[in-house]
Amino acid sequence: MSTITRKFHKSNDFNEIVLERRSVKVYDPEVKISREEMTEMLEEASRAPSAINMQPWRFLVIDSAEGKAKLAPLASFNQTQALTSSAVIAVFYDASNSEYIEEIFGKAVELGYMPRDVMTMQLQQIKPYYANLAASELRDVNLIDSGLVSMQLMLVARAHGYDTNPMAGYDKEHIAEAFGLDKERFQPVMLISIGKAAKEGYPSYRLPVDTITTWA
Repeated sequence: MSTITRKFHKSNDFNEIVLERRSVKVYDPEVKISREEMTEMLEEASRAPSAINMQPWRFLVIDSAEGKAKLAPLASFNQTQALTSSAVIAVFYDASNSEYIEEIFGKAVELGYMPRDVMTMQLQQIKPYYANLAASELRDVNLIDSGLVSMQLMLVARAHGYDTNPMAGYDKEHIAEAFGLDKERFQPVMLISIGKAAKEGYPSYRLPVDTITTWA
């Protein structure tokens, strides 16, 4: 059977996107997401918020047979997702993302999103702030921001008609260097498999709001 490369029906239905999302373990291996559509989804996911708009997330899209073969031994607890999904997106954060401060703020001025004097004032504050952050503090900020973009990516995928599964069961120590990335700079956050479900995900119990919420 030939591989299917096509866009699925998009949805703007909030309930369908958010409340019916499931973590899918088994995908139709014949469905292939084009790199054009994957790029579109990553662009939409990247509208997620981040501290000072620093956007520390970085994506490694593993969609080739060779890439999946390389990933498989590193994702020993998630072999089925890795091998049957259209792609696995490894989400990292860039520990050196402060290198992009000038570009981010300069483009904001160029596009009319920010006055130049505001940019100058903010850069005077942000540069020393980032320079003096302890490594643990920077990691905390970047993990929170990368978690936000990861959730947004899963919802965007759902809106495009695809299913996903976030995964923590993989070799975090070696995944960056296995794909030629600087392991000190690019820190792993999670893997997200994406494709079309061959077997629907199971519903799950959620604690009631009264259990998880305190009012003040």
